[in-house]
Amino acid sequence: MKHAEVLRGLAANTALPSDLVDRLIELAVPDVDFPDDLADRADLSHAQALALFARVPETGVRLAREGRLTAADVDPAAQPDTALALLDEGCGDPEWARVLAADPWFLRRERLAECAGLPADVVETLAADPDVRVVSELALYTTVPEIVARLARHPHTDVRRALAWNEATPPPVLASLLGGDGLPPARLCQACDHEETPPEPPDSDCEEPDLELWGTPTCGGSHRSAAHLIRYTVLYNPATPTEAAAAFVDHPSKNLRAALAQRPDLSPELGRQLATDPHPGVRAGLAENPAIAETLMHALADDEDEDVRRHLALNPNVPLDVLVRLAATTKLRADAPPPRIAAASPAEIDELARSADSTVRMLLALRRDLPAAIRDALATDPDAKVLKTIAPHPGLSEARLRAMVDRHGVRVLAKVATNRDAPGTLLEDLTRHRPPVQKAFREIARHPHATPQALLTCLADHQARPIAAGHPALPPQTIVELLADDDGAVARSAAGNPSLPGAVMRNLVP
Repeated sequence: MKHAEVLRGLAANTALPSDLVDRLIELAVPDVDFPDDLADRADLSHAQALALFARVPETGVRLAREGRLTAADVDPAAQPDTALALLDEGCGDPEWARVLAADPWFLRRERLAECAGLPADVVETLAADPDVRVVSELALYTTVPEIVARLARHPHTDVRRALAWNEATPPPVLASLLGGDGLPPARLCQACDHEETPPEPPDSDCEEPDLELWGTPTCGGSHRSAAHLIRYTVLYNPATPTEAAAAFVDHPSKNLRAALAQRPDLSPELGRQLATDPHPGVRAGLAENPAIAETLMHALADDEDEDVRRHLALNPNVPLDVLVRLAATTKLRADAPPPRIAAASPAEIDELARSADSTVRMLLALRRDLPAAIRDALATDPDAKVLKTIAPHPGLSEARLRAMVDRHGVRVLAKVATNRDAPGTLLEDLTRHRPPVQKAFREIARHPHATPQALLTCLADHQARPIAAGHPALPPQTIVELLADDDGAVARSAAGNPSLPGAVMRNLVP
């Protein structure tokens, strides 16, 4: 087991000599793991790719996706999955589609239906496929108007729903799917595919207000759940005619009103009406919609539901003063700057940096392109959450990073360790901090400036050990010792370390 992990690491090692790559290809068989690592190598030559493909045909899809194989290398009858991958990448022979359209496994025909540029006769064949999953996939991707019009009349709701997602579906067809006008009633859905249903007339109104979209579908002969889901999908499609979508503003279903609220063509009148919707999910979708007016944003900033206010903060057009108000009343995400702050002008950045609200300053600190003066000012902020957020910002000096740790210790230490400009001497000192910060060891173990001494300390941490084992600054002798580690992940990482001595690499390859 451990030796297999070592071979996996070697196969991925960027410093592995080409002749050893050849030797590993000769050892490759379908029931071992390292062929996939070989297929992922950036330096794999075409000749090596062909040799690996011959040894382990299962690597063909990976090799095709990476551009290592050409159409001349593949027989679609013998290697259909690889041929499909090349077709999907636009590098296959369109004639293959005729062979693959007759494949007995539905999943291959389904994947074929996703490919662009299929011959017209193949599209016709797929549109008449006996498996509804294949036809649904074609409906999701086709741009052929005649096929779209035909599939809109398909008896299965899954095909109609796939068409509803397709933005190439013509607006009149989407309007028909939404209202059911001009289309024969559907006769099949997922629910009645698997159970007997009484011959009830289809319920085209679907007026049940709380019908679940993603739960267990119900049918009873009416295909009720499926019809509801088709309408929901059509309302999300931006190609759906505005007037057809607007008719659903008073629909009993909160799900359909929520889909309408997020449309980019929402009129001011509909926006005002949906802003008073009793369901917070509808108002939340509306709040994030860039199409709504500023006056509506000001009103939604006072919404009683926090999720509505949180979505408003993510609206790229929200006024800056509204966003500042939201920061004081709403717990906002702290993994990326809100779109409005990400697009703030230099004058607005300066205003935000001087805000009395530390949350506003923290949201600004999430940007990684701040002017040096603003960055340095935030690096001396009295609030630890602002410092934690600004700590990874490029360009901060060692002195400023050390000052952060001196003032706030464990609260900012791990974030300081993520700064790509942190020097090795600082990283060493961070490993000696007491009390230790476990997350910091993982960050230091992957840091490009980590010193040998810092990495040796990281090896003592269980979670950082596999990361440190692959760091090229680790002493070569230590790397060799880690090849025998009880943890297979550590041994694999050591074997993949580009600083592993070449002589040792040769000894490891049988």
